[in-house]
Amino acid sequence: MSDILMPKATAVWLVDNTSLSFEQIADFCGLHPLEVRGIADGEVARDIRGADPIGNGQLTREELDRAQANPDYRMKAQVSRHAELLKPQKKAPRYTPVSRRQDRPDAIAWFLRHHPEVTDAQISKILGTTKATIEQVRARTHWNAANIKPVDPVTLGLVGQLELDALVKKAAEKKAKDDLKKGIVPEDPTLRPASEEGQFEPEVEEEEEDFRAKRGDLKAEDVFGQSTGYVDEEDED
Repeated sequence: MSDILMPKATAVWLVDNTSLSFEQIADFCGLHPLEVRGIADGEVARDIRGADPIGNGQLTREELDRAQANPDYRMKAQVSRHAELLKPQKKAPRYTPVSRRQDRPDAIAWFLRHHPEVTDAQISKILGTTKATIEQVRARTHWNAANIKPVDPVTLGLVGQLELDALVKKAAEKKAKDDLKKGIVPEDPTLRPASEEGQFEPEVEEEEEDFRAKRGDLKAEDVFGQSTGYVDEEDED
């Protein structure tokens, strides 16, 4: 059996347009015979449109005729050029220029100080370093430990800002989920239990009450100041 594009859609087409057995279709599409039977009964893949394997280059007419003539024959799929293009390509290891490799310990120290939730594996992947180097920086046993200082990896040009933000967000969400599983609820200093409400009197109200108590003893001199006894000459005239 070979990997083919759209196996269920191909099975739908073979069920509707050929006399192949369920076992033959299941073997060619990589499905279970009962699943193919469900397609034939209309219980599975009801809304999927059939895909012609001959039209998309995954099966030849000769191969199909040979299989229909012999129920024990198992069809062999052709290698489709479309399937080759759609194969997921393995991401190559991150390459760091030689001129910037000396900056990686500073970036590692930045992660360890500001984002301890990011795992060593994530740091290793995004910076293109090794877990051994990360442990050396953490334990300060690195050969250049005296000169290592935390520096933002974006500033150093080792990663992009969007990539860094995505990594930090992903690590924070994972840590939050792990904490919830352990029963650890994140504390919010702005929130207090309802039972604690009313135990603290606002300071503003206390100051206002003191001001009102003192205001009853105020005199005119306290508000307008004492008279200096100065008389305007125009008033005398």
